[in-house]
Amino acid sequence: MIDDMLRTPGAVRDAERWTAHNYHPLPVVISSAEGAWLTDVDGKRYLDCLAGYSALNFGHRHPQLIAAAHAQLDRLTLTSRAFIHDQFADFCRELAELCGKDLVLPMNTGAEAVETGIKVARKWGYQVKGVPAGQATIVVADGNFHGRTTTIVSFSTDEDARADFGPYTPGFKIVPYGDLDALAAAIDENTVAVLLEPIQGEQGVVVPPEGYLPGVRQVCTERDVLFIADEIQSGLGRTGATFACDHEGVVPDMYLLGKALGGGIVPVSAVAANADVLGVLKPGQHGSTFGGNPLACAVAVEVVRLLATGEFQRRSAELGERLRAGLEGLVGKGLVGVRVRGLWAGVDIDPALMSGREACERLMERGVLAKDTHGSTIRLAPPLVITEKEIDLAVAALAEVLAA
Repeated sequence: MIDDMLRTPGAVRDAERWTAHNYHPLPVVISSAEGAWLTDVDGKRYLDCLAGYSALNFGHRHPQLIAAAHAQLDRLTLTSRAFIHDQFADFCRELAELCGKDLVLPMNTGAEAVETGIKVARKWGYQVKGVPAGQATIVVADGNFHGRTTTIVSFSTDEDARADFGPYTPGFKIVPYGDLDALAAAIDENTVAVLLEPIQGEQGVVVPPEGYLPGVRQVCTERDVLFIADEIQSGLGRTGATFACDHEGVVPDMYLLGKALGGGIVPVSAVAANADVLGVLKPGQHGSTFGGNPLACAVAVEVVRLLATGEFQRRSAELGERLRAGLEGLVGKGLVGVRVRGLWAGVDIDPALMSGREACERLMERGVLAKDTHGSTIRLAPPLVITEKEIDLAVAALAEVLAA
């Protein structure tokens, strides 16, 4: 009788009926949220340990970000890039300063930032490096996840993301992630860039070997190749530093940013690089109607200002150690591996116990939401506003799932 009064089953059925199956969501229907907590249509609360794949680094409905959005909604939301609006320069300048770069090109989605990075690298290769027309190549890593466009899936090694979407775009060389020798061997006179995630999120929060990123930086410098860091998931405080590259003192030629840049309110992405790289673009050669719109810039500049305080990077680093200790205590008790960098964890469950999907379903029953990836691996990426008590709650829920 009680089940008949719940709204969730009907809402799940409606979603299944009217949407294409590009995702396999957990059967939970969220209606409101604040901070690190979500509430479903039946009033049940959940601790959010996914944070919109890092799009919600600052939690749900952060007051400073919501206030900026409300204020901008009352004034101006869109002009297109045919005109300049009064939020644009502040956002671009402050983000460029945060990145230590000369220029910023705002876009909307992470995939758009990656596509922009690819186009800029190729153009730079032809106009600056002198690569023969149509011959530019970019080196990427296996296990990568850079987006879903036809060009990007052309160099994916995930068959679910790639299969049946061909013909595929040429111009990419795939090498093993973390293998510096293989990367160096793949570079030739026509290579214009190396495109990497400093930490591979979709693959299960895979952290490369120590020294790998500095080695990539050195090889790219020596061979006159751009180092493009896809920090769309790993950047903006997630790993306990502004950028994941910061952990090894590495500065790429180009940052690709997104997700958290929009504060969990609007889609915002950006490419940041120096003028000798981004300056190859001239008017009419690239664009986006919504890229850098007033509402996006008003929210994103407040995101940059939150990061400029260093508070969220410190929280991620300090609370990440608590998360690490809790998860490592479960190794041998149902977990076979743990990788943690800041408030970002890849958790490998003994496949003899359950799949990652089953683990996430059981966590959901206990009021914790997470996401599986690749078999028995789950990812934990709570908002950076999470508390020590809430981290302990999530770890305890996982311990219960493993012991059940």
